[in-house]
Amino acid sequence: MGKYFGTDGFRGEANVTLTVEDAYKVGRFLGWYYGQKTKADRCRVVIGKDTRRSSYMFEYSLVSGLTASGADVYLLHVTTTPSVSYVVRTEEFDCGIMISASHNPYYDNGIKVINGRGEKLEEETIEKIESYLDGELGEIPFAKRDAIGRTVDYAAGRNRYIGYLISLATRSFKNMRIGLDCANGSASAIAKNVFDALGAETHVINNTPDGLNINTNCGSTHIEGLQKYVVENHLDVGFAYDGDADRCLAVDSEGKLVDGDKILYVCGKYMKEQDTLVNNTVVTTVMSNFGLYKAFEREGISYEKTAVGDKYVYENMSQNGHCLGGEQSGHIIFSKHATTGDGILTSLKLMEVILEKKETLAKLADEVQIYPQVLKNVRVKDKEAAQADRDVQAEVQKVSDALGDTGRILVRPSGTEPLIRVMVEAPTDEICGKYVAQVVEMIEKKGLAE
Repeated sequence: MGKYFGTDGFRGEANVTLTVEDAYKVGRFLGWYYGQKTKADRCRVVIGKDTRRSSYMFEYSLVSGLTASGADVYLLHVTTTPSVSYVVRTEEFDCGIMISASHNPYYDNGIKVINGRGEKLEEETIEKIESYLDGELGEIPFAKRDAIGRTVDYAAGRNRYIGYLISLATRSFKNMRIGLDCANGSASAIAKNVFDALGAETHVINNTPDGLNINTNCGSTHIEGLQKYVVENHLDVGFAYDGDADRCLAVDSEGKLVDGDKILYVCGKYMKEQDTLVNNTVVTTVMSNFGLYKAFEREGISYEKTAVGDKYVYENMSQNGHCLGGEQSGHIIFSKHATTGDGILTSLKLMEVILEKKETLAKLADEVQIYPQVLKNVRVKDKEAAQADRDVQAEVQKVSDALGDTGRILVRPSGTEPLIRVMVEAPTDEICGKYVAQVVEMIEKKGLAE
């Protein structure tokens, strides 16, 4: 992780930690950098944005920087992160930019840069951008005369992505009553079109963005709204997206949540039956529920665990040739069709399983027993010291031995705050609480807590 760019771009409060000057400079650098690398006579960059009020401001800043460095910029307007990735890799752009802070509140924003293969930007290039932002690279030349870049309206790219999604469905959605929660974000421009085109009876909530209501009590971070809506309207299934629609959580007809772990199970098991689960392996993160692993073991499906973040999931998938991976939060990657998490694609893949197997989502997802989980965040003076402390490690080992194969303990530092996260999964809440308290007590006893 860099100084400005975390696991998912340069993110922060608009005009506080992420300013228009930052965006302009990122544009200046990318236009110059890819301008030098491109095989064409000039660099081509595609930009998408979500519905936050500040997204327009950052779009204009990025465009100014990019065109001043001689890049041609193609605007997709309001669209999803995975659509930018799709357009970049299918239409030979040098890079793509998505302006979004994903599931964060409206006053935050972010710049996600996507390389020419449609993947999240490699660390090496991020370091160069950060060196430029810190003034370490000196001045970048301005393009002059006919070398100045132009801006192109490219709504056609977004439409092609919609067509691509529709083409992936294996059956009509006729007679299916489907609820969509668009989080007043990027999915508002796309999701309903896709489901309508496939013949569904589509019921949509939170699809009237006003710049300030993205993710506010709606979408995948506030699933309760969709749960209530699905039950009250007697829908077959519901899908909730986040602000930039790279996540999807589902709700069954009984209003029960089907999270990323359960989605991985339902899709993984079906793909194994179809003989399309490459390497018979699903990639998860260390935060996936213990119950998921138990269910995979029962079905004879192998799994791998990565650090938290769909970036790391994708890295593992591409290095090892796996085709399905994701996170509990609903970032699911189907590498045959996409290089990032794609919320709308995930909902289409779930629909495929429901229709092909002629089963309800409730029945498909109930095969996974999700273990109770207790997570406690402990504020510490030094994350590394707390994690490395011998007595703390011994206590964690003691808990791990006591749980055996009936549960697990995970102790990890927060990526963004001075916290140690202590998480236990076990058959009951009582057992979880007891073992979490045991480890937290040791951290406090050793004087490591703040």
